[in-house]
Amino acid sequence: MKQKIVSADEAIALIRDGDAVAFSGFVGIGTPEALIEALQRRHAQQAAPRDLTLVFAAAPGDGAERGLNRLDSPGLVKRVIGGHWGLVPRLAKLAVEDRIEAYNLPLGTMSQLFRDIAGRRAGTLTKTGLHTFVDPRQGGGKLNARTHEDLIALQSIDGQDWLLYKAFPIHAALLRGTTADADGNVTMEREALVLDNLALAMAARASGGLVVVQVERTAARGTLPPRQVHIPGVLVDCVVVAQPEQHAQTFATGFNPAFSGELRVPLAEQAALALTERKLIGRRCAFELPMGGVVNLGIGMPEAVAAVANEERVLEQVTLTAEPGVIGGYPQGGLDFGAAINTDALLQQNQQFDFYDGGGLDLAVLGLAQADADGHVNVSRFGARLAGAGGFINITQNARRVVFAGTFTAGGLSVAIEDGRLRVVQEGRERKFVQRVEQITFNGREAARREQPVLYVTERCVLVGTPQGLELVEIAPGIDVERDILAQMDFRPIVRQPKVMDARIFAAETMGLRDQMLRIDLDQRVAYDAERNCLFVNLENLHFRSRDDVDRLRQVIEPLCQQLGRRVTLVANYDNCRVDPEVADTYAAAVSYLQQNYYAQALRYSTSAFMRRKLGEGLERRGVAPHILESADDARAFVAQLGRLDPGAASA
Repeated sequence: MKQKIVSADEAIALIRDGDAVAFSGFVGIGTPEALIEALQRRHAQQAAPRDLTLVFAAAPGDGAERGLNRLDSPGLVKRVIGGHWGLVPRLAKLAVEDRIEAYNLPLGTMSQLFRDIAGRRAGTLTKTGLHTFVDPRQGGGKLNARTHEDLIALQSIDGQDWLLYKAFPIHAALLRGTTADADGNVTMEREALVLDNLALAMAARASGGLVVVQVERTAARGTLPPRQVHIPGVLVDCVVVAQPEQHAQTFATGFNPAFSGELRVPLAEQAALALTERKLIGRRCAFELPMGGVVNLGIGMPEAVAAVANEERVLEQVTLTAEPGVIGGYPQGGLDFGAAINTDALLQQNQQFDFYDGGGLDLAVLGLAQADADGHVNVSRFGARLAGAGGFINITQNARRVVFAGTFTAGGLSVAIEDGRLRVVQEGRERKFVQRVEQITFNGREAARREQPVLYVTERCVLVGTPQGLELVEIAPGIDVERDILAQMDFRPIVRQPKVMDARIFAAETMGLRDQMLRIDLDQRVAYDAERNCLFVNLENLHFRSRDDVDRLRQVIEPLCQQLGRRVTLVANYDNCRVDPEVADTYAAAVSYLQQNYYAQALRYSTSAFMRRKLGEGLERRGVAPHILESADDARAFVAQLGRLDPGAASA
């Protein structure tokens, strides 16, 4: 086409019968609503196109009418390959009634598959999905009896099992951005996410297909900053300018500049949660947040963890992430899920899952819909209700630690919190702890075999995964074990000596989690080797923002040194440690005080040249000779020269 800027109807007229059409979108973020409406309109008027294959990673829908829910007309769809189905119930109904061919693949792996289709590779080779319902030995992600083609193959490489998610052509990609010029270059400055737009455009181009991008405005040729262009015009066939009502930033919010990173908002203004079972669960999960760690929060109940972390002022002590590409900040919930405020960075969705699959998560907190005695979890299929796995498989299989969060029963559950005690007013109609899950979205046995720590957190109790099955380890105050827990389960967990859940969870006031996290974390970061008289202090990933933070460090180290009654050799790790300028002098003074009073020798190391320089300057001004080295190996060699420690034995 000579003219790239066209109407939605003109662009959709280019889609043919039988095409595989891929869609951007995460809930309502990046969902090309104007293009989807045009596709719905064309089929209603012309009974064409027919027999399409719809392809999406994260379901572009609102759980009711919008997004891909518009495309359930008879004859329009032949096959659907989707990562998450929960927000496209109209398509899910077609799948469970065997009216279309249907697959559920892991969301993250689908994002990566788009990139492999773009490179004309055979597919995506990964361990993600082994021993779950997408494993060919457990169904291969097929959702009904009508679906026969194998899209996933089991491969053996050097005696290890792998899954190959096979590539397939994408004949059309319907995408969304913010601004386009006449050449089809597209920016995304007002979007809450960047998603897989570039990978999908490249995949369609590699397949000889069509790329259509919905935008909210156009710009003159040559005026878009090149660094802001996410989809280059060489990949774009058509640009469609949508009406404002078809281009909301999310399905809940017309536009919020904080979602697109145009401004940062005061987190203190964010509303605190009411004291309900949702907040109880969020609070208990928040106890698991690792200081300085990277955390994923899933949709639904885990969203409460972000609200609790903000209320407890610990958001700055961890890095929260969301699967569509959010790094840092405060992830949002409901139909804003996927967006975040005060983010550190936004990645492409496939890059986020590269990070997740590569072990980048210290903790994942995800929903708990159904669990069994082996610790298997199902969040994807419940009889005629199809939710889909979304990113759940990628995340749970690759995170270092996993917490599943949800109410103990579902459907009408009502509880009361009275004087710090929990009372079940009305039990839920549906049991979540069943004899056998309907579908394995997370394999508890494999997690136990790999020694992956797993918790199951509810409002009334906490269970832990063990090689022998689930064990009851905590009980809420006011809860009767037999009546409120064991009688509401289809199996009996291991019960040894469960303890009472922390009373602060059930109190109206905040829990003081910030002080606890800082204190406990620092206690765990200090170790003394009596044989060598060495004190090891690991400050990696810590961020000192206030005088209180500095005081806590001194209050951990000084009593230990006083108890020893002799000077020690200090080895301190400052890798990725940050000290805000406002407290830099306070910090240097505290370090100088400790060194002059308790250390015979002190050496510190950091890979950050900036940290070495600033800390060194602060100590020198106070008459203390700093030994700030560049690596742990340098620190070991230095200590070895002192005759205090053998090379290779020190680690901080």
